[in-house]
Amino acid sequence: MLSEERHGIILREIVKRGITKVEDLCNLTNSSESTIRRDLSYLEEKGQIKRVHGGAILTKGRFVEESFKEKLVHNREEKIEIAKFAASLIEDGDSIYLDAGTTTYEMTKFIDNKDIFVVTNGIDNVDALLEKDIDVYILGGKIKSKTKAVVGTNTFNELEKFRFDKAFIGINAIDIEFGLTTPDQEEALMKSKAIEVSRDAFVLADSSKFNKISFTKVSDFREVTVITDKEDRQYARKLNLRVVK
Repeated sequence: MLSEERHGIILREIVKRGITKVEDLCNLTNSSESTIRRDLSYLEEKGQIKRVHGGAILTKGRFVEESFKEKLVHNREEKIEIAKFAASLIEDGDSIYLDAGTTTYEMTKFIDNKDIFVVTNGIDNVDALLEKDIDVYILGGKIKSKTKAVVGTNTFNELEKFRFDKAFIGINAIDIEFGLTTPDQEEALMKSKAIEVSRDAFVLADSSKFNKISFTKVSDFREVTVITDKEDRQYARKLNLRVVK
């Protein structure tokens, strides 16, 4: 079994039970105690779990999220490659939903189509698109200062009225069993609705987002195509994966 598969199994078991023993994880994954302890150390370093005597528990703060500026510098090169590929999928005449997020923001640098219409809930997306003379509509509502996303009941109701050719969605976590998740419930509703009202929905996720679970579910894999930077055989069997490298 690949280490990535074990990590996913371990994380899902801890999510289900809250606390899990090393012995149970050994039996579940058919692995040695030393292997499981290394896996737990790795997941703890990633902030996914906390080790306790004889096992591990789920970390608190699953709904806590970094700011837009903090996330912008993480895996920057990979995000740019993903954004460039995603932008190449846009065709003249498309109606587009562009989600708030750092990788979707990077997309604005590569969108050159003039004959498109973009709807977004990302504050930072607006100026970048206007500078390219692209028609853009910003959804109205409450602005989250941390992520620069517009959210709330009014925002959701506005989004519900649109129909898009393509939606480009940012995500915080991807898990083989739990699907796509994100820390904020209001943002999760926006992402889910955008996927629902779009003909084609693309989730932009660098490989650091895989084998992670966040607070609120957005959607299952069958509803989206995931654009990422690294091949993962485990996920490739489960979802529609587009790898840019």
